[in-house]
Amino acid sequence: MGLSGRALHFVFKIGNREKNIEFFRDVLGMKVLRHEEFTQGCDAKCNGPYDNRWSKTMIGYGEEDTHFVMELTYNYNVHSYDLGNDFQGITIHSKEAVNKAKSSSFKTEEQEKYTIITSPDGYKFYLANEDSAGQDPVQKVTLASSNLNKSIEYWNKVLGLKLLEKNDKSASFVFEENQAKLELLEIDSSIDHKTAYGRIAFSIPEDELKIVDAKIKEINGSILTPLTSLDTPGKATVTVIILADPDGHEICFVGDKGFRELSAFDPEADKQLEKYLKKDAERSK
Repeated sequence: MGLSGRALHFVFKIGNREKNIEFFRDVLGMKVLRHEEFTQGCDAKCNGPYDNRWSKTMIGYGEEDTHFVMELTYNYNVHSYDLGNDFQGITIHSKEAVNKAKSSSFKTEEQEKYTIITSPDGYKFYLANEDSAGQDPVQKVTLASSNLNKSIEYWNKVLGLKLLEKNDKSASFVFEENQAKLELLEIDSSIDHKTAYGRIAFSIPEDELKIVDAKIKEINGSILTPLTSLDTPGKATVTVIILADPDGHEICFVGDKGFRELSAFDPEADKQLEKYLKKDAERSK
């Protein structure tokens, strides 16, 4: 399809905001980039199938223009989610994160190349004890595939991501080689997303969103949210389309210009988040 895109973030639904901020900020060493509160559910189901108050915290190793980051979605009064086998892990290169992980209270496991640390909600992060050499420490997101050939056909031939590497069990994709990779790992079972399912996001030029829409309709692919505009109070409006690949992995394509405006770093984000964490603590007394 020949799209010109960039990898943006992966969306996690989290049950305990305080413990997750400790995990991502204080152990993995990420920085709070922006924090937004919403009074009702998202039209594109950004917070899952919940029509309630929720929040979004963007956190990563650098600003969203240049780094692949995490979107932590917190639904008020939803304290846990059931994990499926769809999310396989995120790989990070950071000596600092490895050292902090080993001395933290979070569950870790040592492999030959990685220290594996598990988040409060059960998501696995593979930490390599090496510096990122000036690049984004987030190297790749790994999702499960029930049929690797079908996954390659969809991500490479339909969506137009470059097939970077392939072997018998996995394939990795990028729009550009300096971005975080998406890896599809074939497993010997069907994909079960359960309630903890996430979403990977990419931006493309606004005029290419219609190309994606037409291409998916041409193959009778799955469109979860047709082209729509999403408002964030006091910030930019963005145009998005939400798809699902053959295994049901959710994919968000968003217009790049609007998203760059929306995702500008907020120097008050950490302070804003702490205000709501304090309210969480008061409510739990």
